[in-house]
Amino acid sequence: MISVRLAPADLARVRFVERPHPVGAAVLACQALRDPSVAALLPALADRGASVASALRPLWHLLPARGRLPDFLTPYDGLDSVEVGIEAIRATPRRRIRAELAQVYARMPTSPWRRRLAAGDRDVLDVLTAALRRFFDAALAPDWTNLTAAHRHRVARAAQTYALSGVDGLLAGLHPSIRWRRPVLEIRSWWSADLPGTGHGLLLMPDPLAGPRPRVLVEPGRPVLLVYPAALPASVHPRPSGVDPLTRLLGGTRAAVLRRIGEPGRHTTTSLGDDVGISVSSASEHTAALRAAGLVDTVRAGRAVVHRLTPLGLYLLARAQDVG
Repeated sequence: MISVRLAPADLARVRFVERPHPVGAAVLACQALRDPSVAALLPALADRGASVASALRPLWHLLPARGRLPDFLTPYDGLDSVEVGIEAIRATPRRRIRAELAQVYARMPTSPWRRRLAAGDRDVLDVLTAALRRFFDAALAPDWTNLTAAHRHRVARAAQTYALSGVDGLLAGLHPSIRWRRPVLEIRSWWSADLPGTGHGLLLMPDPLAGPRPRVLVEPGRPVLLVYPAALPASVHPRPSGVDPLTRLLGGTRAAVLRRIGEPGRHTTTSLGDDVGISVSSASEHTAALRAAGLVDTVRAGRAVVHRLTPLGLYLLARAQDVG
């Protein structure tokens, strides 16, 4: 049991993350899917992860199959895109890597690769982050738009709860493994501790791919971060083939961009970056590639550029849905 004693300053600054964290979600989902019972509940994600199993072996070896993960792999920074999240991981000081992995590896057999990562070896860290990027592209990117939309819906519902019952009603209804006894938040997690709040607020992150138990990150000068399980959106459907044909053709992120452009609404480069969970520069690169392939048209509207599918793009998207 983790007990976090929240100060009045923390309770005055309770908020949700703006959108799902791409790298954090990849880390948590990759671990959660190693549990057969979780994988059975998420067959589409499990199948897509299995399609890149060879690339994930270093990740599986370096991280535990269940339980506590090193906090530096789920950084506060990195909401903008996978790239930004990976840069935040790579910027972690060696001292912190050693300290956090010493706790994680205390219950795991030693190996040369684990010793090198625990020593802050940047080459091994590169292998780990490359595997995370591959997992995100293969398993999460095809559904990232749906996951982002579901997150925004949860935040809207939470705002209504807060408006009707205040912070006590909000915190009391987060998850069965979280109990609110003002001013203490009790969390049934993978480890036990009595922690003070930071005075910088409480940051809530519901995550349908987090696994069965909530997780807590407390760092001085930062808000307390609470990640807790949430329901998977109904729009994330299993694919009978186990592999999304559009992802196989275009790659996970580019397929997600194409799908988003095919949805109702006005899609600018900035909005695509927000919706798909990538940087604006990355969204620009993907739309340029889709435009060069004849799948997307781009027109200028004032200071923005707006993207829409061409007849060929519409046909490709429809065919991929029929096959998938």
